[in-house]
Amino acid sequence: MLTGNDSLVTEFVLAGLTDRRDLQLLLFHLFLMIYIVTIVGNLGLLTLIGLNSHLHTPMYYFLFNLSFIDLCYSSVFSPKMLMNFVSKRNVISHVGCMTQLFFFLFFVISECYMLTSMAYDRYVAICNPLLYKVTMSQQVCSALSFAAYVMGFAGATAHTGCMLRLTFCHANVINHYLCDILPLLQLSCTSTYVNEVVVLIVVGINITVPSLTILTSYVFILTSIFHIKSTHGRSKAFSTCSSHIIAISLFFGSAAFMYLKYSSPGSMDQGKISSVFYTNVGPMLNPLIYSLRNKDVRVALAEVMTKIKKRDKF
Repeated sequence: MLTGNDSLVTEFVLAGLTDRRDLQLLLFHLFLMIYIVTIVGNLGLLTLIGLNSHLHTPMYYFLFNLSFIDLCYSSVFSPKMLMNFVSKRNVISHVGCMTQLFFFLFFVISECYMLTSMAYDRYVAICNPLLYKVTMSQQVCSALSFAAYVMGFAGATAHTGCMLRLTFCHANVINHYLCDILPLLQLSCTSTYVNEVVVLIVVGINITVPSLTILTSYVFILTSIFHIKSTHGRSKAFSTCSSHIIAISLFFGSAAFMYLKYSSPGSMDQGKISSVFYTNVGPMLNPLIYSLRNKDVRVALAEVMTKIKKRDKF
């Protein structure tokens, strides 16, 4: 039976991280814990920022959007990934696979540009503190966030549209725990030249442009920090930047390793492991490295907990 794109394959099988049965249960509990922490952490941060007026600033506006993206895109693949650890054959339909691919790419590309917006916000805060409120106005923050989602939609549409034109004849086992670009290209029985060109162009743009923007921002940030005479001021500025640097290094490093290497079976296995960092570990750590180390968030959390305790007494 043919699918809508004249493909002989109507469903795919997700191979998952490993085929070793002795590791399946251990990995299930590990990634279930990661997913629960991701959901609780990001949902809690969304609620905290939304309810506390003291956190209605540009920095936390971007953090709110980042948490929303992490919450959504981790939910695109994690349930299916967990199912793979406890089921003998993890099947996903052709339509379901293309849908998962689109939303995964939409959120992951949006995160690239949201991290870039946060770097620009830190640049303005440290290099032009007197003009911060004027430069990072509500209109500017909204425009930057909207642009991030537009870039995510454009990239996801380009990749998914090119994937829908391919034909999958017999092989249907995806060497991954989700429907991603490179593992799917390996299964196609028609030419993937156009897809590979699109991958190089779109992925190249979505890694190079944000990376160069972030790098340029941090060159100016570090220059400004070195001109701060106060040791406490330099320490505070470095502390703010270090969290962001760790997050972007983890995200862009593992993403570049996955997509910019030649898609051979050996490199695909390595890329599958590296993708765990930006698909699973990153969304779990972001609420910690961006918020729990921040004094404003700790104060806001303490206020919320105090209010809850007072309500419980009555």
